Amino acid sequence: MGQTENITLTVNDEQVTESVPVRLNLVDFLRNNLGLTGSHVGCEHGVCGACTLEVDGVMVRGCLMLAVQADGSSITTIEGLGENQRAADLQDAFKRNNSLQCGYCTPGMMASALEYVETIRNPDRDAIREHLSGNYCRCTGYQSIVDAVLEVVEERAKR
Repeated sequence: MGQTENITLTVNDEQVTESVPVRLNLVDFLRNNLGLTGSHVGCEHGVCGACTLEVDGVMVRGCLMLAVQADGSSITTIEGLGENQRAADLQDAFKRNNSLQCGYCTPGMMASALEYVETIRNPDRDAIREHLSGNYCRCTGYQSIVDAVLEVVEERAKR
């Protein structure tokens, strides 16, 4: 089993303490140890974005971060984003714009899109495409995803 280390972190507002192998990546820890299977494992090289999740307020690739590196951190998975309603308007826009398709990329795409809509107030289709370029989607052609993100950015800018 190899060397293990005790970690304590907050996942979706709940404190978790576990002993984990030092080489276990964060997304596998969340999926296999905690049963949070919303973040997907695609390429395991940080290229596809399917494993995108939030660590201490920053979107990261869960396959590129070791669980032991997250010790003391606050993690929000796609399940947590759904529970706390931060992404409710974005989820609705994805549904309205048929941005879901097969759904494999959706959790990572949603996390990256949420980062964009929470930080940008000037909607720009090219900037949205650039921001989401680290998330690979084989089904949508990205047009409907960009439409959904643009819709939410415009709505939030009115608030």
